[in-house]
Amino acid sequence: MYYDFYNGGAEDQHTLNENVQAFRRIMFRPRVLVDVSKIDMSTKILGYPISAPIMIAPTGNHKLAHPEGETATAKAAAACNTIMIVSYMSSCTFEEIASSCNAVYKRRDITAQVVKRAEKAGFKAIVLTVDVPRLGRREADIKNKMISPQLKNFEGLFSTEVRPSKGSGVQAFASRAFDASFSWKDIEWLRSITELPILVKGILTREDGLDYSPATITVLEEVVQVVRGRIPVLLDGGVRRGTDVFKALALGAQAVLIGRPIIYGLAAKGEDGVKKVIDMLKNEFEITMALSGCPTIDDITRNHVRTENERLHSML
Repeated sequence: MYYDFYNGGAEDQHTLNENVQAFRRIMFRPRVLVDVSKIDMSTKILGYPISAPIMIAPTGNHKLAHPEGETATAKAAAACNTIMIVSYMSSCTFEEIASSCNAVYKRRDITAQVVKRAEKAGFKAIVLTVDVPRLGRREADIKNKMISPQLKNFEGLFSTEVRPSKGSGVQAFASRAFDASFSWKDIEWLRSITELPILVKGILTREDGLDYSPATITVLEEVVQVVRGRIPVLLDGGVRRGTDVFKALALGAQAVLIGRPIIYGLAAKGEDGVKKVIDMLKNEFEITMALSGCPTIDDITRNHVRTENERLHSML
């Protein structure tokens, strides 16, 4: 049941699979005769230095994967010198974790309290997920009658215990807590109650909320062109190899977010498993940079990759 919860997506899971497959249709255009004896993968996000443009995406209920939950994941992130985004559905409290959080609820007083707790705990940014006004139809969770643990971050605020007679408990909780009327005016409200930077997650993507949406990597350039470097663009969805990290950066992302692979590493070996996943991605990314003739992040350009559309146009 818990594996299905982490591994599954909405309905036919087309977008879930397409997120991965879309990366495979992007080809490299390497540069040769470049000095790559020293590779520097480091970068900065919102002014904070990280060892590589590989961050941990917000995923919930880590204690379903490992008894130490998000605390083990956070320790691994710190050891690898990267940033972890903590989900509002974390099974550990914000005070137990050093990173960011993401949540806007129907009850704004609860959201305000969560934000203030995050600020007090030393969190550096708010990551606001905007593409799930309603939870997608996760059929495996419905079949399994998925029941998630109590959410510790909301103890004393409201009850998160939902045990429906049929279907998914996660779905039942989401229908009660998620705000389907959420819009840009609510982001203005969020800005009014915090001085922390706010990152908006889910622009032009609904990889987990709606099936048959575009793969995130295929809409990345459109977002980058609109943003024009004014704010960082982070890509979440489908990243499985260090080569995927390189492709995302070549198409304009400042960094990528890793979700399911982190959970699998956590389930396999706790903190060490998460570190292993991050180290594997970093090693693959470093090799890709070297073979592409890019000694630094700034050397990665749009000319280093060729998309499927570009290949098709060249054959016409």
